[in-house]
Amino acid sequence: MNSSEATAPPKKVKVDAVVIGAGFAGLYAAYRLRGMGLSLRAFERGQDVGGTWYWNRYPGASSDSESWVYAYTFSPELEQEWEWSCRFPGQAEILRYLQHVATRFDLRRSFDFGTRVTRAIYDDASQRWRIQTDQGEEVECRHLITAVGCLSAAQVPTLAGLEDFNGRWFHTGEWPHEGVDFSGMRVGIIGTGSSGIQSIPVIAREAAHVTVFQRTPNFSVPARNAPISAAHRATLKKKIMEIRETCRWSTIGQPYDWRDVDALSEDPTALRRQFEADWKKGGFEWMFGSYRDLMVDPKANTLAADFVREKITEIVKDPDTARKLTPQGYPIGTKRLPLDMGYFETFNRDNVTLVDLRETPIDTIVANGIRTSERTYPLDAIVFATGFDALTGPLTRLNIYGRDGEPLAAKWSTGPQTYLGICTHGFPNLFMITGPGSPSVLGNMPTSIEQHVDWICDLLGHLEATGASLVEPTPEAELVWGAHVKALADATLFPQTDSWYMGANIPGKPRVFLPYIGGFGAYRKVCDDIAENNYEGFRIE
Repeated sequence: MNSSEATAPPKKVKVDAVVIGAGFAGLYAAYRLRGMGLSLRAFERGQDVGGTWYWNRYPGASSDSESWVYAYTFSPELEQEWEWSCRFPGQAEILRYLQHVATRFDLRRSFDFGTRVTRAIYDDASQRWRIQTDQGEEVECRHLITAVGCLSAAQVPTLAGLEDFNGRWFHTGEWPHEGVDFSGMRVGIIGTGSSGIQSIPVIAREAAHVTVFQRTPNFSVPARNAPISAAHRATLKKKIMEIRETCRWSTIGQPYDWRDVDALSEDPTALRRQFEADWKKGGFEWMFGSYRDLMVDPKANTLAADFVREKITEIVKDPDTARKLTPQGYPIGTKRLPLDMGYFETFNRDNVTLVDLRETPIDTIVANGIRTSERTYPLDAIVFATGFDALTGPLTRLNIYGRDGEPLAAKWSTGPQTYLGICTHGFPNLFMITGPGSPSVLGNMPTSIEQHVDWICDLLGHLEATGASLVEPTPEAELVWGAHVKALADATLFPQTDSWYMGANIPGKPRVFLPYIGGFGAYRKVCDDIAENNYEGFRIE
C-alpha cells in the first residue's frame, strides 16, 4: 500500500437506512425496508446470512422452539413450500432455511458480508448517522437499525494460563465452520448452560473422554425431538394461520400459554399426573405452558423444581454425580431453561467425568490441561460453553455514539434505558430489534422479531407520510417504561437468581432484569396502542 492509499479518506455513501446483521432480524428488516422503497445498506461480519445460526455451529446446536413456529410468517407461499424435518431443527437445517429465504427473496444483494461496523456516530446538525466499517467505508443514513441479536457477544472467562495451553480451545458461539473432530481426544467443557447441555452429549459420543466443569447445576427438561410425519406436516400447514395467531398473542410467542389453573390449587395426584404427561411430551410447554403460578409463587415453583430433581436422581446412576447435577437454591425457570437430548443420561457413560467447581474451583490453565484446587485434568481441547454478554453486549460493543457524542455504553453504564426496548433517548432514529426492555429472549424469537420490524417500519412510514425526519423517545417515557419493566420483573421469581437475564454472568455488569416479562401478547398491545395514539412517548419532528 502506498502513502496516498494509506491516507485516502473513506469512501462515503448516503442511504435512507442501514441495517446491521443478517440473521432472522436483519433479513426481514431488509425485506420490509426494500418493500417501502427506501435505499438501504446492510452489513454482516460473517461471510453469509444466518446470524446466530451462522456462528453457533457447535455439536448439538438446535432450536428450542418447534420448527413450525421458528420461522417467518410474512409469506404464505414460503410457509407452504418449506418442509421441516423434525420438531426441533438443528443448526444446519435452520441455516439452510435462512439461506433459502435470502435466495428466494433476493436479499443478499442488500448486504456487505465479511464487513464489521466499527463505529456509528449521530450528527445532530444533519440529523444523520455516520456508519464506519472495517473496510474503510463511511455510510450516512437517516435511520440506523440494529439486528445484531440478543446472544451474539461471546463471553470467554478470564482464566490464568489460557495462553499456555498446548491444545486448541473453542467457544460454542464462535465455532469453526470446518467443524472439529474430537475423535480420540480428551475434552474439557466449561459451562452447563444451554450450549453446554446441548453439546456435551454429542461430544461425549465422539471423544475419548469428556470432563465437564460445572459451576452451577442447571435444570433441564427433555426436548423429545422426533421427525415430522407427512400427516403431521399436512395438518400443520393446514392450520398454520391459526397457529401463527396464537403465537402472536401468547405469553412467550409459542402456540400455547399458561393453563387457567394454579399448581397450588391442583389435587396432588392430578398435579403429578400432569407433570408426568408434560415431561413425556417434552419441550418448553412443560414449564411455560403449565400452571400459571409457577413463576410467581415460590411454593408452586418448588413443586415443579422438586419433580425435576427427582427425575435427575432417577436418571443418573451414581448418587454423588446425581447430587452434584441437582440444582438447589434458585427457582426453576429463572435461568434459561434448556431442552436436552439425553444430557443427564450422558453422565452414566464411562468416558464422562463431572467436576463441581464449587467444591474444587479452577486454579489455572496449564500446558496440558486444567488444574483445579484438587488436581490437574489432562486435556487435548477445551470448549467454553460460557455464554454471552446478553442483550446489551451486542449493542454496546458496536461503538454507538448519540447526541453530543455520548457513547451508548456510557448511557447504559448503570443498566439499559430504553422505550419499548426499541429506542433510547439521545440516540435519534436508532431502532433496536429485540433490544433490552422488550420480550425477546423470553420466548420464540421470530415472533418477537417480526413484530418489532413491522412496528419500526410502520413508524418509518409515519415519518415519511408526515414529512418528519427525527424520532426519539422522551426522557419521561423512557423512565416510565423502565419502571414498568422492573415492576413486572419484581412481581416474579426471576430477580432472585443470578442469571444472564440479570447480567450476573458478566463481571461488573449492572444487576438489572433485561427483558420485558409482561408477555408477547401484552407487549404487542402496548406497542399497538402507542402507535394508535400518535406514537405517544416519542418526540417526532
